Order: sequence, then structure tokens, then C-alpha cells
Amino acid sequence: MKWINFKVRKITLMLLLLVTGLAAGCVSSGHDSPLQTGKGRDEARVAYVQLGLGYLQQGMSEQAKVPLKKALELDSNDADANAALALVFQAQAEPELADRYFSKALAARPADPRLLNNYGSFLFEQKRFDQAALYFQQASADTLYPERSRVFENLGVTSMRLGQRDSARQQLEKALHLNGRQPRALLEMAELSYEDRHYVPARDYYERFSLLSGQNARSLLLGVRLATVHEERDAAARFGQQLERLYPGTPEYQQYLSEQ
Repeated sequence: MKWINFKVRKITLMLLLLVTGLAAGCVSSGHDSPLQTGKGRDEARVAYVQLGLGYLQQGMSEQAKVPLKKALELDSNDADANAALALVFQAQAEPELADRYFSKALAARPADPRLLNNYGSFLFEQKRFDQAALYFQQASADTLYPERSRVFENLGVTSMRLGQRDSARQQLEKALHLNGRQPRALLEMAELSYEDRHYVPARDYYERFSLLSGQNARSLLLGVRLATVHEERDAAARFGQQLERLYPGTPEYQQYLSEQ
């Protein structure tokens, strides 16, 4: 949190220096305002977007709207500003507004894999799984996108929601081939393998997941099941105790009780 606060203060200071510096430079060029130059407007817009995202990362979504509105005043079609506002409204549980701003961002940059992936994630959150899969597929087509492994992970999870187990396995394997340190993909593969009664690879995926991530109700239940299959009674009991202590009111805990 301290780092994010520092980042926001730094961006704010940079924005002030930018405007001040541009104003000084414009005296000799004959412009009355730094924002009357194309370069000045572009630099200010980028700074406003970064400031808005900094606020959003702190959970200050209302404050984020102020600089993002200023960015759109400089260029109403700016993809980054519209995408950032979409994230703001998504965080505020305003799906219609989020959808509107995502659409504006994609109209400006329809092939941007980051925007496609973010919009797919929004659609997934809205349980619009068929549409989400289409946008994830488009995002995955960019072979140079540095977060492509995340896109395949998202596509795999979406395929699971659609009941497409074979496709889900293929996409998750692609994700882990690109980046083997993805806890979500590892847990999904562990659960898929367990359900298919492939218990040895299931435990391997699970152990790799455990090295990278803390436990949750779902992973603890799977831990109980895998330990039981491998006749590791102490481990099964330990996972069960953690599930009872940390997640007593969850469906996973109720499922655990029904399996005892």
C-alpha cells in the first residue's frame, strides 16, 4: 500500500511538473497553453490515465474518475482512458457503464490483446461465458503478447464453466507451458486430473500449486481428497482441520463433512 501511495504521489507530481514545464516552453513558441500543442495534450492525457489507474489500484475508484474524465476531455476516443474507466465501473458493480466504456476502448483499438483479455474477464464475471471465450480467443491470437499465458488460463477456466473439459485441459496446458508458475491454472489442472482419476499427476499439480499460493476452501478440500486417495491419513486430517477452522461456513466444508 505504501508503494502504491508513493506511486500516485509521484504521478501527481509528474503531472504538475509536466504542465508547468510545458507552460514555460510555450512562452517562446507562441502558444497560450501547453494543452494547445499535440505533444502537450498527449503527455497530459497519459499522465491523467496513469493517475486514475493509481487511484484505482488503491481502491479509490471515485477519485480515479477525476483524472480519467480530464483525459477524456483531451481525447474522448482514447482507448486507455476508456478502458481505465471501464475498470472503474466494473469495480463499482456498474456493469452497463463498464460494458459501454470497454466497447469504446475496443472501437479505438480492436486488436489490443490487453483490452480483449480485460473485456473477456469482465464478461466472465458477468457469467457471459460464451462471449468471454470469444474475446479470450482473440486475445490469444497475438503471439507477442507478454501475458498470453494468462489469456490461455482464462480461456481454460471459461471452457470449464461451459462444460468443455477437453478444451479446458488443452488451454490450461498451453498456459502452463508458457508459464509454469500460475497457481490458478495448476489448481484447475489438479482438480481436472483428480476428477479423471489421474491421481499421480493430480498430486504433482497440487504440490506445485501449494508452493506458489496460499490455501483456500477449494484447494483444502482437494487436498483432503488427494491425501485420502494416497492413504495419507495425517495429511487428510490436517487439511480437514484447516478447512474447518478457516472456512466453516463454505460449501466446500459442507462437502467435506458429507464425504467423511
